[in-house]
Amino acid sequence: MTDRRTADIDADADPTDGRHETLNERMDRNWAEILQELRVTQTGTQILTGFLLTIAFQPKFDDLTMFQQRVYLILVIAAVVTTALGLAPVSLHRGLFRKGAKQTIVQTAHIILRIALVGVGIILVGTVLLIFDLVVGRVAAFVLAGITLLIVIIIAVLPVIVGAHRPAQGQPSRKRTS
Repeated sequence: MTDRRTADIDADADPTDGRHETLNERMDRNWAEILQELRVTQTGTQILTGFLLTIAFQPKFDDLTMFQQRVYLILVIAAVVTTALGLAPVSLHRGLFRKGAKQTIVQTAHIILRIALVGVGIILVGTVLLIFDLVVGRVAAFVLAGITLLIVIIIAVLPVIVGAHRPAQGQPSRKRTS
């Protein structure tokens, strides 16, 4: 008897890849992959958060316009929440360690990591907006923040685009002839 969660995980596995993993082995591998991804996002997010937190203590902070102050505060909240989201899977793992919940941990961490990536995108776009507004001006800031947003959206939908062009699992790839 398989429930929906097990079916989702089984659908994620490619039976033709030669791994012959048990569910536990697959969960261990998936958890290790999530941890690698978290290391990348945590480092970047923590650096951006630290950068943003120091801005308030700079002498020119008082010269910011109301718009710049609001963008800054939104960025601080986004950075702190995103950093916390990056830590959440570790806390989840610690809380459920040795309780037979690896599948739940992996599935929940996957969702948390996806939300954290949205937060990273918000921070990137907002940081470009704030810095270019300070240095060059509002129009350039909106143009470059818009371009950054477009890039972030393209990166976000890239898995859908690439996945649509892959052969179905278990199906041989078709070679194109020129």
